[in-house]
Amino acid sequence: KFYDEIVRVGFKEIEVGFPAASDIDFQFVRKLINEELIPEDVTIMVMTQARKDLIEKTVAAVKGAKRAIVHFYNATAKAWREIVFGMTVEQVMQLIETHISYLKELTDQHPETEWILQYSPETFSSTEPQVALEACNAAIKAWGVSDSRKIIINLPTTVENTTPNVFADYIELMNTNITCREQVIMSIHPHND
Repeated sequence: KFYDEIVRVGFKEIEVGFPAASDIDFQFVRKLINEELIPEDVTIMVMTQARKDLIEKTVAAVKGAKRAIVHFYNATAKAWREIVFGMTVEQVMQLIETHISYLKELTDQHPETEWILQYSPETFSSTEPQVALEACNAAIKAWGVSDSRKIIINLPTTVENTTPNVFADYIELMNTNITCREQVIMSIHPHND
């Protein structure tokens, strides 16, 4: 009912679930596709983390849709890198390259779907700006961005931990220095709940 109402209201991009997180989400996404419940002018979006098993299940859920955004994210802030994951900056960049390349490999097997990557350096607002820029550029390169292979770079505040002018400075740095800027759709994501 909620999905039907969102479509009726006129939304054109709709996040429909995290299909690798639960069978309910997976089955809901498949139902939308199998029963042709996605209008021609609507793009569905799903989320996944940087893990091969989750990426595989996500692609299995979405394949066959006319158009889909896969929102791919991984934590990039120093505390998460070092304390939670025990990774260096170089290892995080390798993780991004490996997993987005894997997503690209799987999605290339389903050309009936127009695949759009949305990459988020999770914890962006707590990540050193140059590391966040490097992460986004790694995602752009691994996805092989072009006029026909779209990418959305989503820059979340994740947790409000600075004043708005600092976040604005980070956005300006990203907007000015990101590679392939002409092919990148920049999405700003304040979590100010």
